[in-house]
Amino acid sequence: MSTDVIDKAPVAPEVPRLKGRGKPWRERFFELSLWASLAVGVIFLVSLLAYVVTEGWPRLDSRIWTNFPDIIDPTNAGAQSAIMGTVWVIAFTAVYCLPTGILTAIYLEEYADPTRWWNRLIEINIQNLAAVPSIVYGILGLGVISRGLGFGQTVMTASLTLSLLVLPTVIIASREAVRAVPQSIRQASLALGATQWQTIWRQVLPAAVPGMATGSILALSRAIGEAAPLLLLGGLTFITFNPTGVQSQFTVLPIQIFNWISQSRAEFTALAASAIVILLVILLAMNSVAIWLRNRYSRRW
Repeated sequence: MSTDVIDKAPVAPEVPRLKGRGKPWRERFFELSLWASLAVGVIFLVSLLAYVVTEGWPRLDSRIWTNFPDIIDPTNAGAQSAIMGTVWVIAFTAVYCLPTGILTAIYLEEYADPTRWWNRLIEINIQNLAAVPSIVYGILGLGVISRGLGFGQTVMTASLTLSLLVLPTVIIASREAVRAVPQSIRQASLALGATQWQTIWRQVLPAAVPGMATGSILALSRAIGEAAPLLLLGGLTFITFNPTGVQSQFTVLPIQIFNWISQSRAEFTALAASAIVILLVILLAMNSVAIWLRNRYSRRW
């Protein structure tokens, strides 16, 4: 090729750059936009947290978790029944949905044939159910679990309804955790004479525990803050006793907060704010456990 052809070759235009920066101005502008969006979100979050803590500070004492609700005297009212009801409902939600979700994920990733139509149908339904509004699950729980099965307005009804709500999230998170385990680990285990179940139990599951635990706790964190499906199920707003079993009536913190916010007296606003702080503490504790499990048992391949 002659030098004349080389000299006439088109030259790509240079992208303008900011002075003192090594990045194009478009890239720098996009980065600044991201930082601005993050700052707006953080500022609003901090403002809301500061407002809630300030409003609820006068009632952030032992009365909030040792006393029962009281409509007549809000100065001595507490949320013990709502706190214990939340613990009962979330505990049984975990018992119902976590084994089902994890076993479903193992089946879909390790055993299911993706070419079969029923397996494809299951995967499509799981993905679709993850986007269904929570109020729809409340309608399902009211029509099928509460009235159809005759469980009524009990802890079992609430737990089964919330289990259906977060089950798709648990399945998707568990599948991603199982899928992240390299195929070479499975092949090496099978080459040494292990069966498929031994490979899953001793190699795949221990490596997938961090992702499964993180996804499961985040799913339960969503369930603990749900109020709409439980209100539709008839969760009571005024209960002066703690649940004693799955057949007991219940109330939870979101319902109790909704009830106090609906009251006209200012004392109930402080009560609601203090209950919101308690709920946030529980959520932060659950998320901290998820982060610890992920960091403690994560493996780098």
